[in-house]
This record gives sequence, C-alpha cells and structure tokens, in this order.
Amino acid sequence: MYAITIPEFGGPDALVWTEVPDPVPGEGEVLVDVVASAVNRADLLQRQGFYSPPPGAPEYPGLEAAGRISALGPGVSGWAVGDEVCALLGGGGYAEKVAVPAGQLLPVPAGLDLRQAAALPEVACTVWSNVFMISHLRPGETLLVHGGSSGIGTMAIQLAKAVGAKVAVTAGTKEKLDACAELGADVLINYREQDFVAEIRRATDGAGADVILDNMGAKYLGRNVDALAVNGRLAVIGLQGGGKGELDLGKLLTKRAAVTATSLRARPAEEKTAITAAVREHVWPLIAAGHVRPVVDRELPMSDAAAAHRVLEESGHIGKVVLVVP
Repeated sequence: MYAITIPEFGGPDALVWTEVPDPVPGEGEVLVDVVASAVNRADLLQRQGFYSPPPGAPEYPGLEAAGRISALGPGVSGWAVGDEVCALLGGGGYAEKVAVPAGQLLPVPAGLDLRQAAALPEVACTVWSNVFMISHLRPGETLLVHGGSSGIGTMAIQLAKAVGAKVAVTAGTKEKLDACAELGADVLINYREQDFVAEIRRATDGAGADVILDNMGAKYLGRNVDALAVNGRLAVIGLQGGGKGELDLGKLLTKRAAVTATSLRARPAEEKTAITAAVREHVWPLIAAGHVRPVVDRELPMSDAAAAHRVLEESGHIGKVVLVVP
C-alpha cells in the first residue's frame, strides 16, 4: 500500500507519500481500505517530532479514517467484510489501509458518504468525552468554546445546542464567527478585539460559563478560571498557548470549580471503546436526524498531505480538512 511517511521531522514537505508494507489485522482488529482521512493539529505536531504515536499504533499520521472493511482479524464479531465504517485511530489514517481495533469502529451515519464520515470520529469522540462524559454539560447551561470555527469547535457548537445549552465561541475573524452563528452559536467573541472574560460575563448576567472547552492551555488558564461560573468546569484539550501556567487555587475554591486536562490518542483501548460506544449511542442519532453534521472546509488528495498541513498552519479554514485517497 501507499502511506504518508515522515523520514525526517520538519515542515509540511517532510510528509512523503510512498510504498510501505500492508498492515495485517491482529486479534480483535479489522482491516479497512481507506477512502478518506482528516487532518488534526496533532498530526502537525507528529510531523514536527513533538507527538509520537502510542505504543502499538501505526507510525504514520492520521487519527481518523473512513472506508470499507476488507478483512477481519481473529475474534472479531458484529462486523463484516464490505461494511462501510469510520474509525478512531491511534495513528495510520494517512494510508490506503489501516488495521483498527473493532471497538473503535463506527458505522457511517445515515445520510453521509465516506468522505464526510472521515471528518467525524476524532472531533465527535473528543467533544462528547470532554463536554458531556467528563464536564457533564446540561440543558440550560452555558458552554464557551475557544476556536469555535475549528473541527472541534464546529462539533461542540452543534452538540451543545442539540442538548439545549447556550453556546459562546471565540474566533479571530468575522467570517469564522459568522460560520459559528450559522451552526447555532449564541454569543460571538472576536478574541482579537474583545476580552472573552468580560463578554461571557456580559452574556450570562455576570454568572460566567458553566463549561469551557479550551485548546489554548497556559495562555488562557487564568482568564478561563476568571470566566468560569460557580461550579464551573474547565476542560483543557490543547496546548496551542503553552503547557505551563499559573493556577489560582483560591479562585477555584471560591467557585467550587474543576479543571481537567485530557488527550484522546494515548488512552487505553477500553477507554476508547467506551467513548466510541457513547458517541454511537448519543451522537450518531443526532447526525441521522440532521441536527448535527460534519463541517468540511475542503478535500485534498492524501498524496498532497503537505498542502493540507499548510492550510491548518495558516489557520484560515473552517471545520475539517479531509484527505482523499487518490
């Protein structure tokens, strides 16, 4: 098969489409002929040498993919050769084939094609696990999403609105904020021109956000705590603004607030299986009913993954960038 390899860490041109050995499905795995994958910021970090695959995962980048099952490994039940699926991966999505633990497979949601489905697993699992399974967002509460026009952000807006929450977002341009509004965001904050702490307080009559989904890390840590409501929950899922910050425990105590930080890629298989099952139960019906959809900025050939990485680095996109197998 062909796959994107990284012979040497570096810029987008470090990504090389080349022939590599076919994967073989092991115990409890299926082999998927990949039709499309999607790009995540973690892929950029891996290309630069800062985010190695977890033990046992393929060395190629790509945290999600969609395609058709071509073989079943020992011990797999409930799936058949020819099934159209999408999958949460520890790596290997930038390839023509990938071996996937059966517990991380999802059927393609009704009404979507494989290219659209490729944009779902990573964002759906990240948002559902952090906003709902950990932070327990409830109807009537307020969710603040940093980076509202990203793949994660566009999914978070839709899921929060689907359960009856109020959604505030930050983004850096009017175009991105307009896209968030079209998805249902109630409060639009241009972080280049406005103070999100002041804006979220204004929008909630001084109460603050009940849940904050944060991709910035250290840069926003103190201000996120300021923006939290009493009993608020801050879920950190990215470190684009640095990994070390100062946390005012006194404010957390006063607000009876909680801070969690999670990554999805390195979680044990049983945790990924549980998250995938929860997404299938709660998110897939919302997609089938038309309440939630993947937001795809553009499709590019997988062999030109370098161009896709440049798009993410320039940060002008809205939603996901999908890679299609040539």
